[in-house]
Amino acid sequence: MDKRNISKISSFRYQIMAVVLLLLAGGLVILPKYEKNEGISADQLLSNMISLERYVSVDDISNKLITQDPSFILIDVRNKESYDRYTLPNAINIPLKNLLDKEFEAYLNQDQFDVVFFSNDNFYADQAWAICNRLSYANLHVLKGGLNEWFTSIINPKKPNENMPASAFELYNTRKASSMFFGVVYPNQAKINTVVKRAPKKIITVKKKKKVAEGGC
Repeated sequence: MDKRNISKISSFRYQIMAVVLLLLAGGLVILPKYEKNEGISADQLLSNMISLERYVSVDDISNKLITQDPSFILIDVRNKESYDRYTLPNAINIPLKNLLDKEFEAYLNQDQFDVVFFSNDNFYADQAWAICNRLSYANLHVLKGGLNEWFTSIINPKKPNENMPASAFELYNTRKASSMFFGVVYPNQAKINTVVKRAPKKIITVKKKKKVAEGGC
């Protein structure tokens, strides 16, 4: 498939997502198990959608994983088959179609952790963010570029050419070190028999959010 066809498919996917997000903003999507009037207003949702503050970079997530930062949860919203083939360390699988299942509510509607949605790109992760944002869930983020950006920048970083600034080389060296942490072995690394550390398995325990009792005496 040539680049023009790939570009057309990508553009079509994001057009579909734009329609979905606009429907959510207008309150036209009926979310199962929730009342229509629950969550933020359509105007606030639209304002949140326009903002790019929800995105976190692969470099930021890489650093958090390496330093064992306990403040976030990675949510892989792809299907189980894709999740089983490859995912990020310690990620939890909540397929987009099951996002509103009761068993996953504690992971999404809580105030202990930052929730970072990801998919192959931003497409499904943005939809998950929009749905949960509509329900006023807090601390929601999207991994910018998804797993495609993760492979391009962290797992297989491109070495800058000699005409690029020193900052580009510093970033490359950081990303190369990160790729080694996540299991990539370079030829010169194999010769010196370097020991590569792996991201430890993190057990995530989420407390259910207490519901405020309605009514009174």
